[in-house]
Amino acid sequence: MDRHLCRPIGDSGLLALQEYGWIDLGFRLGQQLFALYCCGRNRQDNVYRERKTRLRPRMEPREHIRVTGFALKNWAVAQVQDSIAVALLWLLGLWILKVPWAPLWAALAAALQIVPHFGPVLSLVGPVLVTLLRWQDWEHPLCVLILYAVIVVVDGLLLQPYIMHRIAKVPMWASIVAPVILGFAIPFWGFILAPPLLAVIYAYKARGPA
Repeated sequence: MDRHLCRPIGDSGLLALQEYGWIDLGFRLGQQLFALYCCGRNRQDNVYRERKTRLRPRMEPREHIRVTGFALKNWAVAQVQDSIAVALLWLLGLWILKVPWAPLWAALAAALQIVPHFGPVLSLVGPVLVTLLRWQDWEHPLCVLILYAVIVVVDGLLLQPYIMHRIAKVPMWASIVAPVILGFAIPFWGFILAPPLLAVIYAYKARGPA
């Protein structure tokens, strides 16, 4: 934008009327008004950016460490609570099915829940083998498989998203969608990294701009 457009018209208005006529004068006046508006808007934007910078100073390295550590701690707490909830579901289901050593398999399921996707599968092996050896039929192992499917669906679509939302302030939809997207983008590691990564991202979002 040229600087002369920001200057006022001054005392040469009558001369401009005689030289350019009404149309040219109106065009030039519109240019000057637009230039004045742009200059004022730029000043307002600069003042807004300066105030925003003063109100929210840039984060120091130790502040980044503190926010990241707090987010990872919340994720760990959420993971422990999810493991306990899954163990209770296993204990209730195995007790209803009268599977031997139900508390042992529930505790093992809680410990293996820390391993994403492979842990729940490994926790299924013990109850299936016990029911197969005791009853020697296919109905009881099938019931255990159905119980496993129900627990996986309830945990993946309800328990984990709810606990992450309550502890780490991660939206439930993000806890469901992000592991799927990262799992396709980065096979295996995407499923593992998605929950702690979401906790860190939303911790920074709650903190504000760095």
